[in-house]
Amino acid sequence: MKGLFGFLASSTGRWVRIVAGVVLILIALFVTKGAWSWVLGIIGLVPLLAGIFDRCVFAPLFGLPFVGEELRRTLSGKK
Repeated sequence: MKGLFGFLASSTGRWVRIVAGVVLILIALFVTKGAWSWVLGIIGLVPLLAGIFDRCVFAPLFGLPFVGEELRRTLSGKK
């Protein structure tokens, strides 16, 4: 898990989450119709906002910090 969360906390991981969120929102706007459009759009907001604000949504489920800077510090072993 250290590798996955290390990637998600990196600048590349943040950009991947931002792009994934934008893609999901665009699919919701231009491809899907009805309730699925709303659901997909709201789901797309999660990785978009998590990447923008440097948060890792799933890290607390594994006992790791929520904030990206603290997560990077914890994974590197520095205090």
